Amino acid sequence: MRMAEPDQFWKSWRERLTALRNVPPVLRIVWQSGPVVVTLGLIFRLITSLVPIAALWITKLIIDGIVHAISSQQPVPTSLWWLVAVEFGIAIFGSVLNRIIDFLDALLADKYTRYVSIKVMQHAAGLDLIAYEDPVFYDRLERARVQATDRLGMIQSIGRLVQQVITAGSLSLTILLFSPWLLLLLIAGLLPAFLGESHFAFLGYARNFRQTPIRRELDYLRVLGGSREAAKELKLFGLKDFLIERFTRLSDTIYHENVDLARRRLIAGSFLSMIGTAGYYSAYVYVIWRTVTGSLSIGTLTFLTGAIVQASANIQQIFSTLSSIADQALFLTDLLAFFEMRPTIRSKPNGLPAPRPIWRGFEFRNVSFRYPGASRLVLNGLNVTLRAGERVALVGENGEGKTTLVKLMTRLYDPVEGQVLLDGVDLREYSLEDLYREIGVIFQDFMRYEMTARENIAVGRVAEIDNLPLLQIAADKSMADEVIGKLPREYEQMLGRRFESGVDLSGGEWQKVALARAYLRDAQVLILDEPTAALDARSEFEVFQRFAELTDGKTALFISHRFSTVRMAQRILVLEKGRIAEDGSHDQLLSLGGRYAEMFEMQAASYR
Repeated sequence: MRMAEPDQFWKSWRERLTALRNVPPVLRIVWQSGPVVVTLGLIFRLITSLVPIAALWITKLIIDGIVHAISSQQPVPTSLWWLVAVEFGIAIFGSVLNRIIDFLDALLADKYTRYVSIKVMQHAAGLDLIAYEDPVFYDRLERARVQATDRLGMIQSIGRLVQQVITAGSLSLTILLFSPWLLLLLIAGLLPAFLGESHFAFLGYARNFRQTPIRRELDYLRVLGGSREAAKELKLFGLKDFLIERFTRLSDTIYHENVDLARRRLIAGSFLSMIGTAGYYSAYVYVIWRTVTGSLSIGTLTFLTGAIVQASANIQQIFSTLSSIADQALFLTDLLAFFEMRPTIRSKPNGLPAPRPIWRGFEFRNVSFRYPGASRLVLNGLNVTLRAGERVALVGENGEGKTTLVKLMTRLYDPVEGQVLLDGVDLREYSLEDLYREIGVIFQDFMRYEMTARENIAVGRVAEIDNLPLLQIAADKSMADEVIGKLPREYEQMLGRRFESGVDLSGGEWQKVALARAYLRDAQVLILDEPTAALDARSEFEVFQRFAELTDGKTALFISHRFSTVRMAQRILVLEKGRIAEDGSHDQLLSLGGRYAEMFEMQAASYR
């Protein structure tokens, strides 16, 4: 057996014991998920734990009665048959109790899974958007999602531990009264196996933690190799062998690590289990010797033999269960750390309501922003004002920070320096929920919800999900009504291919459905961040022409790479190197002959 260095060995045990601090918070979650079920489960486990000692004692009385009747050549007394009946009743009672416990465990499993899954969803939704830019966060989130449901075994182990401790305690008390050394012999034989199993369980946790990024990549490759979106390029570019080779290489790494650990565990576990078996049989031989010498009756022999067998099994189970709980508690570290994460972007106590109506508009005052772990400033000392009721276009090369500006304007991000003001008040002073109600945004990477067409539009304003006339008005504004009108079930048609009878849409059709969400909000501020990229030039022109008409009197910001669309804006902002390089109308910027004019001429030349 290849053992760890002494320092590493004790470090692993310290971490294991420290991880037990994770158990109480998880038990609170379990209690919150189903207090009645938890209480009933504990009561029935307490009763069940006393069944073995009662059954063994009745068996002892029956055997002693039989031996006495045979040795004295007397008829079997009636009381003996009553003892048999009692033993039969105990067996039935124990069987029923175990079925009840299984039933309660199943109920608790469903309640806990539902409760903790909702809790993870709620917490994830409340975290800062910028957290999702960090791969480390994704690893933690993935482990939290897995741990949220995979730790059912630990919860049930805690229930079993209570039952095992009481059963082992009652049996051990009997053995202790007979001979304290006998009990110590049993424990000494089982302790090495417990330590060995705990050590390898810890190594298993460390391995799983280390493999998380690889497993995420394997999941991605598995999806990529079988997705409809990737199928065309997989065939045309001949990527099949490339992806399979990459998947094989990564999965082989995990396989060899798992096999190595399993092999070491098999060898060590087999040796240590022999020590436990030797301890048990030493005690067994001692009890037989005492019976042969006449110190014990046959009934007592049976009772003690059964007590030793069951105590040995229960003590071993206690060690194993404790080890399992401690090691599974290690896995809970990420779940609890995830729940401890707090968003930095949140409403202040008694946050201000958003202004209704907006009078002055948005102002970016010396705003700088960089992403976590990055040294480059995406926005660098940016100063610009978007006046209320103004229709503004934002243009610039990819990576210049256009979407970042939108996310700061909607307070999905906070600037690292400077302020974003609305009507002269820092966005951080407003109630987030109230602010969001006044803003409608559709991003280029908008969601395609695998739901009905009605629900796909209604997510823009969920409270109106049953207000079909209002949804139809929003669809008419975005021109999605023509798309939905062609569907077999119209607004009740399931969209996407994930579920049965679903109908997928083209990229342009999905975009019109997504645009309907923004119109449904009827917000004071409407923002379109390149949501029409999949539309042809004519369709995009029609969408933005409709957008210009429908946003009359509202504050509107849109991002587009097509200058035929951009020129419809009252004002155009050119973003370059994290700052506003040019600001003016289409004609004004062309007359400047600067960056906007250069980009416009380059695009116009491609149509000549």
